Amino acid sequence: MASDSLLSRKYIDGIYIPAGLIVFGTAILKAEYVLHAVVVAIALGAIKFWRTQPKKVLKPDVFQEFVLKEKTIISHNVAIYRFSLPTPSSILGLPIGQHISIGAHLPQPDGSSKEIVRSYTPVSGDHQPGYFDLLIKSYPTGNISKHMAGLGVGQTIRVKGPKGAFVYTPNMVRHFGMIAGGTGITPMLQVVRAIIRGRKAGDVTQVDLIFANVTKEDILLKEDLDALAQEDKGFRVHYVLDKPPQGWEGGVGYVTAEMITKWLPKPADDVKLLLCGPPPMVSGLKKTAETLGFKKARPVSKLEDQVFAF
Repeated sequence: MASDSLLSRKYIDGIYIPAGLIVFGTAILKAEYVLHAVVVAIALGAIKFWRTQPKKVLKPDVFQEFVLKEKTIISHNVAIYRFSLPTPSSILGLPIGQHISIGAHLPQPDGSSKEIVRSYTPVSGDHQPGYFDLLIKSYPTGNISKHMAGLGVGQTIRVKGPKGAFVYTPNMVRHFGMIAGGTGITPMLQVVRAIIRGRKAGDVTQVDLIFANVTKEDILLKEDLDALAQEDKGFRVHYVLDKPPQGWEGGVGYVTAEMITKWLPKPADDVKLLLCGPPPMVSGLKKTAETLGFKKARPVSKLEDQVFAF
């Protein structure tokens, strides 16, 4: 039974049993007050129920501070940063497919300070209350990514959101074709996990993902992706490397029209192509997709577009 079912253990132990004891105890001691006891029990139960519901904390126009709780090193320049939410039952309130903005006042070469804002998609979701996780690759010339790499446990970041034009709803299309490069995997992973979680509720969306990187060591969250593909036959992942190791059996070089034709769904009204990665890569893929019969992508994507770039 789902953890948020009205018959789950937390409601039985925390609401129904205490309410029943109030009514039962009153019936034994003062039977004429049973009706009053029922009203009190219902009121107290409603308050307890409201307090146990997840509270959305994101504000679209106001930066809020969140404390770094844990930092998991993935490689020399990649880490997963876990930030605490105000309470164990708090959630970001981030729709699937949208992202958050992180802002920081960073020193400039001229000695001044400037607020820099960058967008990131958590690799966690609202089904995991109490915290959110960010997968971030830091670059020597980066702004926010370099700032994040220097954070220690107990320090804070400033976040606002939700942001973005894409919001996933179950069965919005028959088949997603996804192409990600590097850390562009994060919004794709968010959508894939939501689809797989929704299988029991009737989500039958098919997904094929092309994930492009430079070397095999650069493939972020490969174990997670492979486990999801193993778990769910409706999700397939295809790896492409620019510099593959000896014996590599995946794609080689940049993502080509041939790869898209081989691995991703053909253009159709119930098919959507999702792109996320370095701007030159995304720009080139938009043009390639058009030559393959997909509708021309707009400079700034809208939810209804057949080719959507995060």
